[in-house]
Amino acid sequence: MSPFAIIIIVLIVLFLISSFVTVQQGNIVVVTVFGKYRRILYPGLNFKIPVIEKVFRKISIQNRSVELGFQAVTVDQANVNFTAMLLYAVINQEEETIKNVAFKFIDNQNFMQALIRTVEGSIRAFVATKKQSEILLLRREITDAIKENLDKTLEEWGYHLIDLQMNDIAFDEEIMKSMAKVVASNNLKAAAENEGQALLITKTKAAEADGNAIKISAEAERQAAILRGQAVASFREEVAKGMSNAAREMAEQNLDTSIILFAMWTETIKNVAEMGKGNVIYLDGSVEGMQKTMKDMMSLTMLDRKQ
Repeated sequence: MSPFAIIIIVLIVLFLISSFVTVQQGNIVVVTVFGKYRRILYPGLNFKIPVIEKVFRKISIQNRSVELGFQAVTVDQANVNFTAMLLYAVINQEEETIKNVAFKFIDNQNFMQALIRTVEGSIRAFVATKKQSEILLLRREITDAIKENLDKTLEEWGYHLIDLQMNDIAFDEEIMKSMAKVVASNNLKAAAENEGQALLITKTKAAEADGNAIKISAEAERQAAILRGQAVASFREEVAKGMSNAAREMAEQNLDTSIILFAMWTETIKNVAEMGKGNVIYLDGSVEGMQKTMKDMMSLTMLDRKQ
């Protein structure tokens, strides 16, 4: 075989090999003819015209993720550091969508730069209207606001937003220290207030207990006084009944009732002598003293009868 024939065979083989394109699963290939869009190739083995048709770009239709880190400034001039994770993908596999994705940007690097700047701009615009103290409480609101703006922009580029997560929101070190001090002081203030409330409750309950104890003691004393009075009254009543019965019996026997008073007089002197414990009581033990005392006692008896 001549060298020329071999060259022809090699060229034919190369021509046939370059006529077939293998597209991996999860990818779509955009084909152009002399720089103009021609068609798209789907996963599998595809045929293209050598030399004339050219693979312009391979586009992945799988989900893509990118982690972003940037800084924003609040309305009260506090620097906030954000770390976010963005998950996105091509909207669908329709021809117009693929053409939009393939020709909207020069290359993937320019697309990523535009995507990152769009996310940063949305977050910074939102944060610029909020105060430092509000940012940590608005994680969900920040995410929703960015999703709403970013999803519209991505659709114009042929993509759609699947998910956006704010992984971390942090302030500068000095701000974090000051925030920690504020939280600590608030905790101390709350603890002091709780301690004061507990002490107030304790004092109130103790005062109520003391008041109740005083009431109970006073009530017990009142009841005891009533009982003592009733006992004294009963004693006096019984004594009066006994003396009355004794006087009546002595009168029936024609005896002088003053003997009762004499007996009480002598009994009193006896009790004073037997039961005295060092206390000095002066009694006139003479006959005249006895007579005077008996007259006084009889006068008191007559007075009680009149009453």
